[in-house]
Order: sequence, then C-alpha cells, then structure tokens
Amino acid sequence: MPQQSLLRIVKRWKKYLRKNKEGLSAIPPMTRGFYVLYKQKPGGHYEVRYIGISGLGNKTALGGRIKTHVKRKKGWTHFSFFEVHDNISGEEIRELEGLLLAIFSHDPRIELSNVQTGSGKFNQARKAALWK
Repeated sequence: MPQQSLLRIVKRWKKYLRKNKEGLSAIPPMTRGFYVLYKQKPGGHYEVRYIGISGLGNKTALGGRIKTHVKRKKGWTHFSFFEVHDNISGEEIRELEGLLLAIFSHDPRIELSNVQTGSGKFNQARKAALWK
C-alpha cells in the first residue's frame, strides 16, 4: 500500500531562501505551486511583500517566476515556495492564491505589491444569496 502524503495539497516547501543563485537552485525544475516574497527586517523578521502562483498549464514553472521577480520586482530579499501535488489542478492553485490574497490584502501590517488583490470567484462565494 502506498504511503499517505503528509499534507493533501502541499507536497513539500522551503522557507526564507535568499534571493540569490543558491536560493534559486533549491527550486526543483518544473515546480508548480505558490510562493511568497519577503523583505527581511532588522531582528530577523520577514515582511510579506508578494504572493504568487506558478505552473498553470503551459505557463512558467516556479523557478522561472522567481527569476523574473529577481529582475523586475524590487523591495524583497527572501522567498518561500510551496510545491503542490501533481493531482492539484491549476484551478485549485488559483483558488489557493485567491484565499491567501483575501486573507492578507487588507491587513495593514502587510504591504503587498500584488496588483491583483483577490479573486472574482472568492467575491462571488461571499454574496448574500449563497447564505440563504
């Protein structure tokens, strides 16, 4: 009998990797999932700056997304990534992103640089008609 996974959605993850060659090399090829960009503050605290997803269909895998952020996105020093199991669909990855953005986009302690602040499906799911 196959061994059961520790988690249902996340296969494995790494946290607070530096934005450098060593950190980027920790990402396995063709990784699908979601990631968080942080800015390290004095005292070793990390502030969330961006939440993203990768590996939807033919789009860029996680390593490519992080490399693009290294070139184009300022104000972050570290990242964490969360690889999802192979049976997790692109739609489920989008739902995870929507959930995280719904939680954190209105938190005054977090300065997200995401342009997207939520999900249309999440907004629909909280409408009064669904609560009747």
